[in-house]
Amino acid sequence: MKSITIEGQLRSEFGKKATRLLRSEEKVPCVIYGGAEIVAFSAPATAFKDLVYTPDFQVAEIKLGGKTYRAILKDLQFDTVTDVLAHVDFLELVEGKKVVASLPLKVTGQSIGVKAGGKLVVKMKSLKVKAFPKDLRENLELDITNLDLNENLRVEDVKADGVEILNSARIPVASVVMTRQLKQEEAAAEKDAKKK
Repeated sequence: MKSITIEGQLRSEFGKKATRLLRSEEKVPCVIYGGAEIVAFSAPATAFKDLVYTPDFQVAEIKLGGKTYRAILKDLQFDTVTDVLAHVDFLELVEGKKVVASLPLKVTGQSIGVKAGGKLVVKMKSLKVKAFPKDLRENLELDITNLDLNENLRVEDVKADGVEILNSARIPVASVVMTRQLKQEEAAAEKDAKKK
């Protein structure tokens, strides 16, 4: 699984004034929850670029004062006016303790419905899961090879060992729909059949 290293400084001062000062220095205030203690720190805004602006699921190796924390992204806040990253919450990965995370969905295979002229519609880009840190992965794979025209694959069709999927099992994840051209060809074939 991909990981990214973020080097930061522990925060000693809190409140609006301290936060404003951090942001004026182009640093982002952050918090790590879920471990033995809550850790408040700040890091340069540029350190988060590869973690925040990507669809990939990654683990952050956060280095603070000689100690390294393994964590996943939990929440982001952006400034409503400037759209600059304003605050980041991390969830520390502790072995033997399950975490809830959103894992991206990766569609694999060639659908027989698409080969027949249908269009693949992916309705969900990620799924919410609960798992031990060792079972987290970059993505969840969904094989669409047997997906035919006007059929759906649902959350229950996504298989992942050691991972409990929290989304409702009946929600459609991907489907193959008929294209307008296919519908027109079908309608024309029906007209021809009625004329005969």
